[in-house]
Order: sequence, then C-alpha cells, then structure tokens
Amino acid sequence: MHTNDLINSSSPYLLQHAHNPVNWVEWSEKAFEKAKQENKLVLISVGYSACHWCHVMERESFENEEVAALMNKYLVCIKVDREERPDVDQIYMNAVQLMTQQGGWPLNCFALPDGRPIFGGTYFRKDQWMNVIQQLWNTVQEDEKRVLEYAEKLTDGVINSELVKPVEVKQDFDPIQLENMIQIWKKNFDFDHGGNDRAPKFPMPNNYEFLLNYGVLKDDRTLIKHTHFTLHKMALGGIYDQIGGGFSRYSVDHQWKVPHFEKMLYDNGQLLSLYAKAYTHQNELLYKEVISQTIDWLFREMRHENKGFFSALDADSEGVEGKYYTWTKAELQEILKDDFQWFSEFYNVNAQGYWENEVYILLRNHRKEEWCRENNITLEEFNEKLKLAHQKLNEVRAKRIKPGLDDKQLTAWNAITIKGLADAGLALNNSFYIQAAVDAANWILEYQWDEKTSQLLRTRKDGVSKINGFLEDYANVIDAFITLYEATFDIKWLETANKLTDFTIQHFYDEDSKMFFFTDKDSKLITRKLEINDNVIPASNSIMARNLFKISKFYYLSKYEEMAKQMLSNIYSQISQYGSAYSNWGILALAMNTPFYEVAITGSKSKEQRAILGKEYIPNAIFAGGNKMNIPFLEDKNFSKESMFYVCENFTCQAPTDSIKETLKKLKA
Repeated sequence: MHTNDLINSSSPYLLQHAHNPVNWVEWSEKAFEKAKQENKLVLISVGYSACHWCHVMERESFENEEVAALMNKYLVCIKVDREERPDVDQIYMNAVQLMTQQGGWPLNCFALPDGRPIFGGTYFRKDQWMNVIQQLWNTVQEDEKRVLEYAEKLTDGVINSELVKPVEVKQDFDPIQLENMIQIWKKNFDFDHGGNDRAPKFPMPNNYEFLLNYGVLKDDRTLIKHTHFTLHKMALGGIYDQIGGGFSRYSVDHQWKVPHFEKMLYDNGQLLSLYAKAYTHQNELLYKEVISQTIDWLFREMRHENKGFFSALDADSEGVEGKYYTWTKAELQEILKDDFQWFSEFYNVNAQGYWENEVYILLRNHRKEEWCRENNITLEEFNEKLKLAHQKLNEVRAKRIKPGLDDKQLTAWNAITIKGLADAGLALNNSFYIQAAVDAANWILEYQWDEKTSQLLRTRKDGVSKINGFLEDYANVIDAFITLYEATFDIKWLETANKLTDFTIQHFYDEDSKMFFFTDKDSKLITRKLEINDNVIPASNSIMARNLFKISKFYYLSKYEEMAKQMLSNIYSQISQYGSAYSNWGILALAMNTPFYEVAITGSKSKEQRAILGKEYIPNAIFAGGNKMNIPFLEDKNFSKESMFYVCENFTCQAPTDSIKETLKKLKA
C-alpha cells in the first residue's frame, strides 16, 4: 500500500521501513530544507537492522496509519542507520542523554529545521508516542521563544560535552593510576559467573585483553584467573551459539545464559582476537574450538563472495526473538533419538537451560575434557558423537526461516575482523586464517580505498561504496594493517597503514584538543565530536593513539610517539575511575610504563620464525622482519640467509641471536 523515499536506500535497516505509511526520508540537507519550507519539526529516528526494540516500535507505531498521519502532518521524518552514520547517532544520542540521562536504540530525537535538538528519547509506546508529537507541536506553536532558548542551550551542551583540554605532555606515566584503576575495577568483578557484576552483560573484549595484559605484566594472579574464568563462562554459556559458532551481542542475565540473539560482526571479530591471545597464554582446547567454530560461522553465514564480511544477523526470525537458535525438548528427542540423553545432560536441556514457552537454550557446565573424565569416554570418541549431533541439528536449523541478514559491508567492522583472523592465524599457526585476513584486507583496498587520495569509504552494498569514512574506519583499518604486517611481513600493509595515518592527521586532527575528531574537516553537522571512552568497540581515539605509538617504532617517527603521549596525557587523570571505559587507553599506558620491545626477525625463513613466535603470549612488543631493509627500524640490521632475532627497547638493541629460546627469554624477562 505504501512506498516512501527509503526504497532507494542501500541500507537494509532503512529498507525495512520503505513500506511504512510514514513519509520517511534519508539524512540529507534537502530534508532540513524541506522542514524549513513546510514549517515542520524534524524527527531523527536512529536504529539498526538487528535492533529488537526498533522492530517493536515499527510494528506498534510506524506501520500504523493513524500514527503515520500524525507524524506526516507535523514532522519531516528522517530514518538513520546508526551503523552507516555513527556521526549522526553520536550527536543526537548525546542530546538525548543530556535530556534524559539515558540512551539506547531506537533513538528518537526531535529537532528544529536547523538541526538543533529539542526533545528525545528511545522506545515509546504507541499512545505515548502520539501524545509526545502532539504536545511538542503545540508547545512550539504556543511558546516558540522558550523552545528556541532550550534548543540553543541543549545544542551548547552537546557541543561542550566530552570536550578535551590538552595538558602538558607526560614523558612518564605514573603506574599508580593503573593500579588504582584495577583496584576499583576488581570490586565490580562477578567471581561467580565472570565478567562484571551486573546485567545485562556485554562481552567487552578489549576489557579482558587489557586485564590479561596487565595481569601477566604485573603478575596479578587475580586478574589472570578472572579473565580466563570469564572467557570460559562466555564460551560455555548461551551467549555463545553452541552448535553453530559465534557470539550474540549480550546476555540479559548474570549467567551469560539468555542472549539478546543478534550476532554482530564487530563483537565476533574482537572476540577472535581475545580468544586467540588467551590461547597463546593458556593453551585451552575450549579457546581453540571457539576460534575455529566462530570462523567457520563467519565463512558460512557472514562472508560475501568478494571476501569482505556482512554486518549483522537479526535477533528475530518469524517475528520471534531467538526462534532460529532455540529448541523444544520434543524437537531434540525426535532429531537425536538415542543420543538425546547424553546430549541433554551435556547441554543442559533441563531446568538450567529452560528459557520460556517450553523452549531451551543450549549451554554447558563443563569443558569437553572434564565431561570425558566424568563419563569415562575418550575425547576422540566424544568429539565424533558431538560432531554427528551438531550435524543433525544444524541440518534442521538450516531449514528454518533464518534471521534477517544485514548484508551491508562496513569498513571499520571488516578491519576489526581482519585483525581477529590474523591474530587467530598466528595463535593457531593456521595460514588459512591469515590468508582470509589478507583477502578481506584486499577487499578494503579494492573497494573502500582511493589509492590516490588515501580516502576511505564507510560502507558497501549492492556493488556501491559510499559515505566518507569516519575516524572509526581509519583507526581500525590502520590497526588491522599493522597487525597484518606483523603476521605476514608483507611491507604493503605497513606502508598503507602509514599513508592512512598521514591522511587521518590531515583531515581529523584537532590542534586545539590534540585529539582526533570523529568526523573529517568537511563535516556539516551541528558540531564535530571526539570519541574518547572505550565501549563495546574501543574509542577511535584510543585506537589511533596506539597506532601512532606503533608506527613511531617502525618508522622512527618521534613526532608520532609524542602525539600518542599527548593523547594519553589528556585523559590519564580520569583513567582510574572507570576502567571499563579506558581499557584500550590502559593497554597504551602499559606500553608506556613497562618494558616494550621492538623485535626484528631477519633471514630467508623470517616468516616461519614469526609463526613460531606467534604461538607465544607476548603482549608488549611489535614485530618486523623479512629479507629486506624496507623500513627504518630494519635498516641497521644484518640480513643473511640464516634467521637472526633482534630484541630492542626504545631503539636500543641487545646482541642479536639465532635462538628462539634465547629470544623468548629476553622478551619474557
């Protein structure tokens, strides 16, 4: 019956709304001009394709003729995919948080025709939503002066919130700040179920990378134990898809039992890195299985034929959350027959795994080795039984209606996944995973990067790449390419990372704050924001600061190290108060205040030697090598057929050795 302007969009989320009776339009200057000409307010409604409550509000309000008529009468309605336009989401989320002290999606913010926000919230019930629109319109008509004053005040709040004032650059970062950060953080640990003691629980991979890093470098056994305990609990819990692989976005409870079933590329890319690094520290079979099963899922369900990766899978199928992933006892009995008894015990098809409406979520209490010991069965036998059971269930699941796939490809999230694949390839000594990382990186070079200008594009769908990249894209691609260089010693990845760093400084760096804006200098939004706090994805500024630190080591660029120190100095006094929001900054601080090594591996077998070292947990080093002197760090090294290892600190190298054992001794001293 209805088709609006979103029918021409490339965003799966916007296309979901293309047949609403609401006259939705995409974000554009033209939309705001229309509001001025028609004397209407602007609604900026932000969501994403895998957002459950976005779907609920659409069904209740945006598909309703009566609600749509009211919206069309008073508003120019703009739909925004937050994954395509995180810059828009950032500003209006900030406004809603200032107004209501909370945020989330769907995000609904009302604005004047010049873009200044005046009111907003998240999910609204139908009657509440209609009442808000009518009252807001009446208020604007009756007291326009007060509305304009509020808009000015709120916009000033958005502009001035999260500002950073540069401080004097620290050359030494007092470790007491990190110690205080850890002590405060420990008070919030959930020692019964892992993670932090709250619900919902998000995986927060960067948090545990930092905690493991700190625990090892500072010999804090509590942190090491808690990190591994958390990784076990997540891998055994319902948040992990036990038969298909891949993690859901979060768990609604303390036990990691009931997931919010959407699967996001950025979570799984980061979790590959985390489990890979944890595996190098503690060779757990569970970690290896999580990595390989998750990569199998990525290749099976999330990979485009162009070798890049899609963005997300929805939580819902057939309008029911989790229907694709959950099971009734009767279904399992019919499919598994004689294998049901042991399977139901292993995966808790009992009161523990019960969810609702006679439906069960598969989750475990035991690692396989523990189960085999308790049940007097060999691991080989059990793996074969499990493989057959999984195969049967996956065949049945494949016939179900699948959750919606958000098939746009995002540059930043692909970069995160490239890093995850490279880390997994190193940890498991798996060249196939590293090649998959290379393939996805080449996807970025072919479709998302302009080699002449070094500009990145944000998104690609249906053969079209568009939207200028944000700092999140540049920072993550640089990070991924550095990681790929360290895994392959292919110089093109480091050279491209260096070019992208130059471009990022030219177009995003703020001379006033000495930080990086999220948007480039051509942004036309009401303000340019700084992303400082680490979240489910680390802050683009913390990633960029770590990039600068690493590139300074490869290229002997002291100005980059000074920039990284300046950025860390700017936030260092805040770091102790809320560790979870500064974990990636914490990793940089550890690199600054504990020994950090530059490792060169030369010779014709340098890649093979790198692969051997890749299986070791070495969080405090960068690696360069090959059989050519192609970067400044390698220029004074001796190149011969035989492999040599140089362990350096602050550009001062110890005597080279041809022994891996001796090299590891130096790195783990």
